[in-house]
Amino acid sequence: MENINSNNLANSISYNRILWPIYFLNGFQSIAWGGIIFLIVPLSRIMWPTEPTHALEMGILITALSWSASISGLVFGHLIDKYSRKKIIVTISIFRGLAIVMLGFALEGGGSSAWIYFLVFISIFGMFAGLSWPAVISLSNDIVPKAFRSRFFGVYEIVRSLTMTFGFLIGAFLVQNGLWRQYFWGTGLGILICALIFAIHNKEPKRGAQQEELLHIIKKKDVNYDFKINRETMLKTMLSKTNNVALIEGIFTQILLGSINFLILNLVQNEPHNISEFSTSIFMITFGLTGGIVGQILLARLSDKLAKKRPIMRIPIIIVAIIGGLITFIFFFFIPWPHLTIEQGKDVAFLATLPIIWLMGILFFSSRSIFSLYMVNQSPLLQEINLPEAQGQIVSWNQFLENLGRGMGPLLSGILLVVTSMNYQSTILIITLCILPGVILWGFAIKWFPSDAYNIREILKERADILESNEGESSPSDHK
Repeated sequence: MENINSNNLANSISYNRILWPIYFLNGFQSIAWGGIIFLIVPLSRIMWPTEPTHALEMGILITALSWSASISGLVFGHLIDKYSRKKIIVTISIFRGLAIVMLGFALEGGGSSAWIYFLVFISIFGMFAGLSWPAVISLSNDIVPKAFRSRFFGVYEIVRSLTMTFGFLIGAFLVQNGLWRQYFWGTGLGILICALIFAIHNKEPKRGAQQEELLHIIKKKDVNYDFKINRETMLKTMLSKTNNVALIEGIFTQILLGSINFLILNLVQNEPHNISEFSTSIFMITFGLTGGIVGQILLARLSDKLAKKRPIMRIPIIIVAIIGGLITFIFFFFIPWPHLTIEQGKDVAFLATLPIIWLMGILFFSSRSIFSLYMVNQSPLLQEINLPEAQGQIVSWNQFLENLGRGMGPLLSGILLVVTSMNYQSTILIITLCILPGVILWGFAIKWFPSDAYNIREILKERADILESNEGESSPSDHK
């Protein structure tokens, strides 16, 4: 038992020692992404200082952010499986950092002109964001042992959640004090510095280095896994039934998820509730961060244990996460929010005396804990049923459809709010119907997953034999 624990600790230290710059890069990029999503109300005030929040225009900004990332990932995702992941991550980080820096030069009070300026640079930021997550998935597939995948993605997600939430806190404080330009300049500079650290610290790993079927041969210095996906293997693996479930389900789940943040922030930060951006961020950190820690670290460890010998166990966990996490979010819109003055909404101490705020905290803690299981189990599941040379492409497909849904969420929410005369309860009930397709499809995937995983193992065994027979040579592309 002691040997097992010491080996686990050594493996954990090993991959974290390699990937720590990725955590920091993820953090600053999440601060920027969160600043755009969570500060929708103050951003609207920057553009139109004397007017109410322009819900439709701000919804379009978030939609542009998500859709630009979707399209770029779909178009360029295959490059991740052909070229150096390190060079791709450094390149996209440079462009993302510069785009955020440019947002700090927008014209305050510029109305539609300022909105177009934000739209252009937010789209550039989103476009280069499209390759970030697929590249991380591909890298982790060759660095992180399978028994630690949920824990890695749990830590990655908790860094993202932590920095996004603290970014919201810092951003809200700076924006309320008229320092919104410094927020964007500092965040963009942070991305550029982290890109430089990653470029210096990290090396490109061998593909397939963590596949059990290839371990014995890939460890040899003169052997490289250079197989490329072809039409036959694409149809057999990337378009398998379980992959199709993940692709289709992502659209519907993300429509709901993308709508919830947009609706909650518009609900609590506008009349008659008037909870300020800074106060909102304090409660999100207090309750959301602790919920994220429970789900993304403690429950992620449990997920790895359950899936170590039976990877199929990740599917029931995903189903529970979708139902439990998103339904809990919906309760936000049916609690009796207090009517506050603007000054009361800024007074964190006063808000902490209200029982309804603590009920909100319990709901937020629960929803974040439960839904985080979705994030830390979906990625290892996709890695299990795809070849090393398809990791970037399949995640790009999945990201495209998820971002399509996430971008549709705020846009659909904005339209429904206008149609229902700002009735948040009716709007969220309509959008909640999006939960059904995902639950049904993952139920079918329990039957399909074993055969899809078996196909991958058999292909990798064949390729291990090919590599051994061709030792000292590059592995052939599109080999049958």
